[in-house]
Amino acid sequence: MVQELQAISSVADNAASHVWPQSALRTPSGELQIGKVGVVQLAAEFGTPLFLFDEQDVRMRAREFAHAYLADNIGGQVYYAAKAFLSVAIARWVVEEGLGIDVATGGELAVAIRAGVPGEKLLMHGNNKSADEIRSALEYGVGRIVIDSFDEIVRVAAIATEVNVVAKVLVRATVGVEAHTHEFIATAHEDQKFGLSVAEGDVEEAVRRISKLPSLHFVGLHSHIGSQIFDSAGFEIAAARVVSVAYSIYDTQGIECQEFNLGGGMGIAYLPADDPLSVDAMAIHIRAIVIRECEAVGIPIPSLCFEPGRAIVGRAGITLYEVGTVKKVALDRGERTYVSVDGGMSDNIRTALYGAQYSVALVSRTSLVAPILCRVVGKHCESGDIVVRDAWLPGDLSPGDLIAVAATGAYCRSMASNYNQVPRPPVVSVLDGQSQLVLRRETFEDLLALDPFAG
Repeated sequence: MVQELQAISSVADNAASHVWPQSALRTPSGELQIGKVGVVQLAAEFGTPLFLFDEQDVRMRAREFAHAYLADNIGGQVYYAAKAFLSVAIARWVVEEGLGIDVATGGELAVAIRAGVPGEKLLMHGNNKSADEIRSALEYGVGRIVIDSFDEIVRVAAIATEVNVVAKVLVRATVGVEAHTHEFIATAHEDQKFGLSVAEGDVEEAVRRISKLPSLHFVGLHSHIGSQIFDSAGFEIAAARVVSVAYSIYDTQGIECQEFNLGGGMGIAYLPADDPLSVDAMAIHIRAIVIRECEAVGIPIPSLCFEPGRAIVGRAGITLYEVGTVKKVALDRGERTYVSVDGGMSDNIRTALYGAQYSVALVSRTSLVAPILCRVVGKHCESGDIVVRDAWLPGDLSPGDLIAVAATGAYCRSMASNYNQVPRPPVVSVLDGQSQLVLRRETFEDLLALDPFAG
């Protein structure tokens, strides 16, 4: 962590550390700038806590994925996974850079529609899609619907008949592989709510039923093996199993899988030591795996689709906090310094939920005081309200200082809550010295507007 602080302290090092946005740099006064805008100015204008996105970073990563995963992949598509974080602005950015969008709820679909995303650029997920969600998707012309259960085959077919369309569908296959970062378990990971089992023959049965329904058109298979994946090892096993079931479907039913959607889960660096495979390298590896497996069994190579989310927006976003209280607590072996900020688990639940680790730094000034081990905590009435469990911060950190947590662009604002009736923070984007409001800060009036007894 000391190395991390040094990395973003260098005025000359515009790229900063690989956990911070591409445009991050320090001014001579020690202030952090993103997109040529200083965080002190942004805090004064928009307040804290504040989610801050580097628009250039988001666009660059979207282009990078489009270039890497769509080269020599006719008919393929890269869908941005909206669950990572979605707003009208984000939706427009990624689509303008060549991506589609993967939505999983009616709310995400509504945002994509408001952003003007063409229907054919959308894919709809969800293990329990409501009739209203399915109807909205089909009426808007969503390009793909992922079938997640036998019940859903009947539901989607009936609604497609009602609205007089033929729905293009994928079947989500549970392939028995779970991958997280560098570890994967090649065992029967069937105990989950998503998808239909390959091992039990449910995928083939789903295709058989779909093929008999005139309002449905089977396009291909979908598989998702996990999150925060740093290499292609898990994909190798998953792809082999998807190809195997595709071959069986073709052999026994004469139905060709035109698409393989291998999901997302590509990881990012949260800490300096994290070293995920590059976008280009991952794309090359996965493509080679699928080609090899298809050629081995003698079936045509399908179009490949992917659903990165975190890898598009994770590093592009940071969270800016103001320090409120610094408290030293005596321990059996020394002491711990608690740094309380004006946000917490309502704007970042991942530390409490997953034990997530983050990089954090003082960003409003320079400090020559040696760093000490701190714990950055929030303002909520929970002992587990921890933002960064172990953080090396300057020993002279004091109330009023601004600190920033890196790589919070994914799954922080999208999972934010109003716990303790705290309004959710605003989202601001920066580009070439200009800032713009992406989502405004909630107010107490917003919270009270939901309460019929408050009027």
